[in-house]
Amino acid sequence: MPKNWRNIGRLFSFKDKVVVASLLLIIGVALVVWLATFYLNFTKPIAKTGGEYIEGTVGQPFYVNPLLSQTSEADSDLTALIYSGLFKYDNNGNAVPDLAESYSVSGDQHEYTVNLRKNVHWQDGKELTADDVFFTFNILQDPAYKSPLRQSWQGVDVKVTDAHTVVFTLKNAYVGFLENLTIGILPKHLWENIAPEKFALADYNLHPVGSGPFMFSDFQKDSQGSILTYHLKAFKNYYAGAPYISNFTFNFYGDDDALIAAYNKKEVMGMNSITPEKISLIKNIKSTNLHELIVPRYFSVFFNQTKSVVLADDSVRGALNLSVDRKEIINKVLHGKGTPLSSPFFPQMKSYADEFRVSQNLEQANKMLDDAGWKKEAGSEVRKKNGASLEFELATTDWPELSQTADLLKAQWQKIGAKLNIKILSVSDLQQNYIRTREYDSLLFGQAITFNPDLYSFWHSSQKHDPGLNLSLFDKSQADGILESVRQEADESKRNDSYKTFQELLSKEVPAVFLYGPYYLYPTNTSLRGLTISNINTPANRFTDVNKWYVKTKRILK
Repeated sequence: MPKNWRNIGRLFSFKDKVVVASLLLIIGVALVVWLATFYLNFTKPIAKTGGEYIEGTVGQPFYVNPLLSQTSEADSDLTALIYSGLFKYDNNGNAVPDLAESYSVSGDQHEYTVNLRKNVHWQDGKELTADDVFFTFNILQDPAYKSPLRQSWQGVDVKVTDAHTVVFTLKNAYVGFLENLTIGILPKHLWENIAPEKFALADYNLHPVGSGPFMFSDFQKDSQGSILTYHLKAFKNYYAGAPYISNFTFNFYGDDDALIAAYNKKEVMGMNSITPEKISLIKNIKSTNLHELIVPRYFSVFFNQTKSVVLADDSVRGALNLSVDRKEIINKVLHGKGTPLSSPFFPQMKSYADEFRVSQNLEQANKMLDDAGWKKEAGSEVRKKNGASLEFELATTDWPELSQTADLLKAQWQKIGAKLNIKILSVSDLQQNYIRTREYDSLLFGQAITFNPDLYSFWHSSQKHDPGLNLSLFDKSQADGILESVRQEADESKRNDSYKTFQELLSKEVPAVFLYGPYYLYPTNTSLRGLTISNINTPANRFTDVNKWYVKTKRILK
């Protein structure tokens, strides 16, 4: 180094050196900021393969098997990740091809020909063929295997025409049949030698092999034999594209409080569901995405006119319907997390008719009762007619959401001079001694449908008695005709028109007071990205595009 440079430092005072150092630091920081800004402005984050997502859930897995998983959310969630069906639900709740590459329907709507994707493999490397499809639906229809899905497959013949083609022949035309094909397919080569009596006990129920985006890895149990964690890994040969997330883990907990505590401690990155009143317990809410998913599950007060003389009066049912403040119920019970309903149809459904939406109108409700002869006597808050009081019983379960709803209904109906006596029961007691026998004046309960609804089981007169689900014992020949015809009508616009007529009938007859549809609340850490679904037919349908979820990112030029 030249002598002049060695001695240059002596020309500056200490103060000068500080100033120069500060300027150099500022220039350095500015350069870094500029480079960072340039990088962020001219690049964008995209999904990167890798990482782990851990979800917490309440319960235990027992049957990770598409033919047995319907009674447990833990089983249903795992099954949705490991197995795939001929069809699946898209982001709007519509059935679209999955394992099916294409399909056709005969003119009379009785025959469905499904062409399978080629070069699809099971997670053990074997090829998936039409024989696996035939095997799955053949044992599903066999009562010896005791699948809860068997009833929906009565009157369906299945045959294989080649290695990649399956033909389904229906005894009766049914436009909703594609939804039946969303059931996961079982690998024949692993299950064919398992006897029916051992079907529910087979090791494959907890060590499954499917064709879905994730494959079984292992699980850990505690000393009592309960499963604590269940590990899945990405199936690299998944036909729709290997998942970005490398490892998908489920942690299981005994109750909601334990699950939320685990989320707050960052043991898990998401919770399979949460009730509205528990949202406030999430401590790291700023780093949480609370997905509010629409599920077509409605809660209503079903009137049994054969059991209650009071409720057999058209004016009483009409007035009760008009006096309900649905927004108050949703705000107080669901903390605003729900959709007000006036029929079984949700606004997201193509068949929804907004003209039959009901809003609270106490003046009209009171006038309706006055005109019908229901009067308040001096000193009484309860209306009477011909010596009979406007009084009836409401049966419901001990779920907090429903018991709170019942209390609000009691207060709202009191404003029009109706007295409600609430009976809170356990789920088993209500199911066995009231719903099955139809021994109730009115019933506060929920029913689950799909975005392409088939309401036959819920509102057709043939379903008035157990095991039917017509809880209002609704019996109108015009309604029956509509419910029968829409099952066979291939023209969507005609089906929608028919369903609008059905909504008009419900609005006129008021066999039930429809209240709300609660959101499915799915909290996940903000590090999880790629979840875009909004409408799901069942909770497990939130995994529809799970192979596109990601937790790792990389940046590329825009």
